[in-house]
Amino acid sequence: ITDRKLATDRIQAQLNEKELLLKEIHHRVKNNLQIISSLLNLQSGSVSDALTRGQFQDSQNRIRSMALIHERLYRSNDLASIDFSVYLHDLAGSLIQTYRREAQNVTLKLDAEPVLLDIDTAIPIGLIVNELVSNSLKHGFPNARLGQIGVALKHEEEAGVCCLTIWDDGVGIPEGIEYPHTHTLGLQLVNSLTRQIKASIELCRDAGTRFEIRFSSSRP
Repeated sequence: ITDRKLATDRIQAQLNEKELLLKEIHHRVKNNLQIISSLLNLQSGSVSDALTRGQFQDSQNRIRSMALIHERLYRSNDLASIDFSVYLHDLAGSLIQTYRREAQNVTLKLDAEPVLLDIDTAIPIGLIVNELVSNSLKHGFPNARLGQIGVALKHEEEAGVCCLTIWDDGVGIPEGIEYPHTHTLGLQLVNSLTRQIKASIELCRDAGTRFEIRFSSSRP
C-alpha cells in the first residue's frame, strides 16, 4: 500500500509539473506575441502612408486576438480549452479601444453563451471575429453614422454545432464585392479559416451585413 501511495504521489507531482510547464508556455507565447505587436506599432510610427499604417494595425489586431487566447489558457484551470464567451468580451473591448474614433457612435452588442473551445478551434474563430468586427468598425459606419454591431454565440447541443453570428446595421458590403470570391485580404482570411475548421459560412446583405458561421463543437 505504501509503495502504491508513493507511486500515486509521484505521478501526481509529475502531472502538476507538466501543468505548470504548459501554463508557462502559454504565458511566454502571449508575451512574445505582445512583443511582436509592439514592434509593429513602433515600425508603423515611421510610416507616412495611411493605407500602410492601416495594414500594420490590422496585423497588430490579428496578433492580439491570438495573444488573448494564450492569456485565457494561462488563466484557465483547464489547459485544453477556454470559455469562448469570456474571450469574446476581451476581444470586443480591445477592438472598440483600437477603433474608438470610428466607433464613437457605434454600440457593440454581445450575446454569447458559455462555450468551451480547444485552442485549434478558438484561434481560427477568434481571428474570424477579429476580421469581421474590425471590417464593420472601419467601413460600416462612415461619417460618424449611428449604428450597432452584434456578436452572438449559441451552442446547438443536439446538432453538436456552435453558431457564431456577426452582424451590423451599417452601409453593408458594396455590391461590387462578390463574396466569397473577393480579393480583400480580410475576407480571404475569413474564408481560409472557415475551411480550416470545416465550418460553413453564410452572408446576408439585408439591412446591413450578417455573417453566420457554424462549426463543430466537439472536442478531440
